[in-house]
Amino acid sequence: MMLTKTKSPAQLGFFTRLEDQLNQKHPLFQLAHQIQWVVFEDAFSKHYSLTQGAPSKPIRLMVSLLILKQLRNLSDEGIVEQWSANSYYQYFSGEQTFSPKTPCASTELVEFRKRIGEEGAELIFKESIRVNGKDADDSNLSGDTTVQEKNITYPTDDKLYKKIIKKCQGIAENEQVELRQSYKRTVKKLSIIQRLKRNKGGAAQARKASKKVKTIAGRLVGELARKLSPEALKNHEINLKLFTRVLLQKKQDSNKIYSLHEPETKCYTKGKEHKKFEFGSKASFLITQSTGVIVGALNFTDTLHDSKTLPAAVEQYERLTGKEATNIFLDRGYKGPKKINNTNLHTPKPDKNISRDKRKKHQRRAAIEPVIGHSKHDHRMVRNYLKGVVGDAINVMLAAAAMNFKRIMNIFKMNRALLCQFFQDLFFSACTFFIPKN
Repeated sequence: MMLTKTKSPAQLGFFTRLEDQLNQKHPLFQLAHQIQWVVFEDAFSKHYSLTQGAPSKPIRLMVSLLILKQLRNLSDEGIVEQWSANSYYQYFSGEQTFSPKTPCASTELVEFRKRIGEEGAELIFKESIRVNGKDADDSNLSGDTTVQEKNITYPTDDKLYKKIIKKCQGIAENEQVELRQSYKRTVKKLSIIQRLKRNKGGAAQARKASKKVKTIAGRLVGELARKLSPEALKNHEINLKLFTRVLLQKKQDSNKIYSLHEPETKCYTKGKEHKKFEFGSKASFLITQSTGVIVGALNFTDTLHDSKTLPAAVEQYERLTGKEATNIFLDRGYKGPKKINNTNLHTPKPDKNISRDKRKKHQRRAAIEPVIGHSKHDHRMVRNYLKGVVGDAINVMLAAAAMNFKRIMNIFKMNRALLCQFFQDLFFSACTFFIPKN
């Protein structure tokens, strides 16, 4: 794809510019002037050709759509639809005049995320830290981890076996392989028996039906491996190996497969009463103690203990900010070294001689919990819809960036409200001064 040419700002509307028609104190309007868009254009232009291919969409447009998507908790389709109806979204994207048409196809956002990768998402996150200015300059941090759940159904062996059967039937149909038996009606009857397991005598029949479903899945996988042509077998080799691995795994095995379309998904036992298991990936967060700016957001696919995630999280913080943290305050669940490089790690423990300042910092660590909660429920991290391990990493960093951008937008709102209140108080005090007393 060829890099598009930048539009000339001299060619504006017939009468007025889009900028003149908007409220210039709107938080999104102000945020558009705080972000250094040139940074993204310089960094991402290497992913495009200068001579070949169709002209691409402007880099600022694509980056702004990613930011707005996370900021407003919308899907790719939702942000593309709302962009054409929202003049503030368009100004934020660099438009000089209002455009009633959609900016791009929703699939172009998917391709843009693939193009920039984790490195590009981290650059957006780095810019969100810079926008917060001095508020992000704090050597005392709070750290915690959470689970970013994947968009999969609750995994059971029976669900996986039935999905294997459907996928094998689809492969046979596409490759024109004649199966000895399709088992479509048989699986349907077995599913009815499984649904009646709470009836009298139904539990034993349901167990037999579940075993038969597994047997059918194994038969279809083996039959495809025998009947597929060498070329077709090479194309479907990864899927057939995945199916075989699912059929062979036991209850107590480690590194189990919980989803066929997201095989990297892990199971995390968090010990919560309302949710004993969470299926996804682990995310590590670091925030400043005094202001709550997210300065570290990293995803881990392996089932690591919290102490194993901190070195990489500290390294990311140093890479993004260019400085070392003095102290990181953690919860009681952390077990591990008390120092990483020049950074001291603190966990609360019974200590009669603890200073008042340190006690307050341990109490302040709890402020990271609502930050993580808002990142999940307000900025698309409660359920990750992006594909693969790279999608997990991108979603965590974009959610953290959206949280930082939202914070600075709230400050813009607060400053405006305080200014309005100041002038209102000044007006009433002036009226009171000039009104004669009886």
